Amino acid sequence: MKIKMAVVFGGKSVEHEISIISAIQAIQSMDKEKYEITPVYMTKSNEFYVGEKVGDIEAYKDIKALISESRQVVWIREDGKVRLVLYPMKKFGSSIVTDVDIVFPIVHGTNVEDGSLQGFFHTLDVPFVGCEVLASAVGMDKYVMKTVLKDNDIPVLDCLRFTSADYSDTDAMIEKIENKMKYPVIVKPVNLGSSVGIKKAHDTASLRDAIDLAFTFASRILIEPAIMNLREINCSVLGDFEKAEASECEEPFNTDEILSYEDKYIGGAKDSGSKGMASLKRKIPADLTAEKRAEIRDLAVRTFQSLECDGVARIDLMIDKDTDKVYVNEINTIPGSLSFYLWEPLGLGYKDMLDRCIDLAFKRAREAAQVTYAFDTNVLAGVKLGGCKGAKGSKL
Repeated sequence: MKIKMAVVFGGKSVEHEISIISAIQAIQSMDKEKYEITPVYMTKSNEFYVGEKVGDIEAYKDIKALISESRQVVWIREDGKVRLVLYPMKKFGSSIVTDVDIVFPIVHGTNVEDGSLQGFFHTLDVPFVGCEVLASAVGMDKYVMKTVLKDNDIPVLDCLRFTSADYSDTDAMIEKIENKMKYPVIVKPVNLGSSVGIKKAHDTASLRDAIDLAFTFASRILIEPAIMNLREINCSVLGDFEKAEASECEEPFNTDEILSYEDKYIGGAKDSGSKGMASLKRKIPADLTAEKRAEIRDLAVRTFQSLECDGVARIDLMIDKDTDKVYVNEINTIPGSLSFYLWEPLGLGYKDMLDRCIDLAFKRAREAAQVTYAFDTNVLAGVKLGGCKGAKGSKL
């Protein structure tokens, strides 16, 4: 019997379109003999749709037409099963579209990759692929991530964090930054990916512009020193808290001083089309000494496990060529194209990598089933209007 799997993508995120590309890439590579796959498109209004064309990338050239030809669904749990059900429900006949044994969320960015969607699936008590709620949330928040990694002796750049409350006095912000750091600096939203809202500042005027840009996309921003002589190296990790392994390393090439959204997803050319992160200009394997490659792969695994990640993730690192020191820049808990291209050089094909991610999700679900989360109690038997005594004698 095939495993019934819902692949969820889209969502209310600035990386909405990239999620569509990543998901449909993955669906095309999944083992159709093993899985009964239901593509589930999540609109920017957080509505869910299924239909014959939902898994067709060409259909997303006209999303309004796609939605009109698709069926809206809701998630329910009944009779011990999770189901996708038509909304509104039929007056006659069954409204059940499919049962769901497991969910594979292939989503990117705030509101979906940050633990929000993962928490929703937790509430349904349905197994899902990828990081748990906590790891997803910490991985999305660059400031919290840096704090956790520092506590685990993993090298990261120092930074300053500001909120929208600080933004009311930009002059004070700039004064604090200039007292703490030398130019150039990098300004970025705390919780966005795909290089959205990131800008390098070389002086006070460009810093002010960069701050304005970052606050356009987020309510919290991060300032960190820019490495002048920089190499960017990416490495994927596959596994869980017990066992994890690193992929081959890549060196992406950018068309500007910061690897941009266009570099990552359009290959630096407006007419090149997009194949997600697979379209990025890169060198695989990266030109590294054996010692430096080993150091980077070890840092990637340590980062993955320090944040208690699960499934597949991509860790983005930086080498300061002047000092040869390596820093962890950030983690992508659901990386673009699921970083399949970093595993192929090691002999792990996309289909097999997806199988391993799904197996890890079922393993986590089996382990969770052994944990006691609730127990029978008659504490409510003593409740009366006017309050009851709790464990410490407090009143409701």
